[in-house]
Amino acid sequence: MDAKDFNLSQQELLELFEYKNGNLYNKKLRLNAKVGELAGSMLKDGYRQVSFGKKSYKAHRLIFLMKHGYLPPQIDHINGNKSDNRIENLRPATNATNQYNRKPQKNNVTGYKNIHWCNRSQRYIVSFRINGKLSSYGYFKDIKEANNVAMKKRIELHKEYANHGF
Repeated sequence: MDAKDFNLSQQELLELFEYKNGNLYNKKLRLNAKVGELAGSMLKDGYRQVSFGKKSYKAHRLIFLMKHGYLPPQIDHINGNKSDNRIENLRPATNATNQYNRKPQKNNVTGYKNIHWCNRSQRYIVSFRINGKLSSYGYFKDIKEANNVAMKKRIELHKEYANHGF
């Protein structure tokens, strides 16, 4: 959802809400919303949602638009905490850069990002998907050695969006 889908302006948000420490507080009396009250509610997925004008919005998107005056394609929570909407924890992202900052997937057997066990070679393999193509960066007997290679490659490829999964 980009800014035109929001049908909201920075000015409208500044009139409706006050931003404090990563939260939005109501500035105007609205249906089921009192002045000075924390806006929105927490969703099961960890995001805060704010509803008004018959639509619902993720709070981090409203905060970013309020503070920067535009909406990027996606917004990345730098520390990975979806409910931490402090402006210093939010940065513009593309789908790809937002994925770089993910934690290891739940089905990850090794516990390390970008490292998989290869039954055929009986070694750990370091691999990254780059522009849709899977690229391998070596086979290793020792998982710690594989992780060192993966961390260096992640920094090289993902730059400030690199997340080592700790």
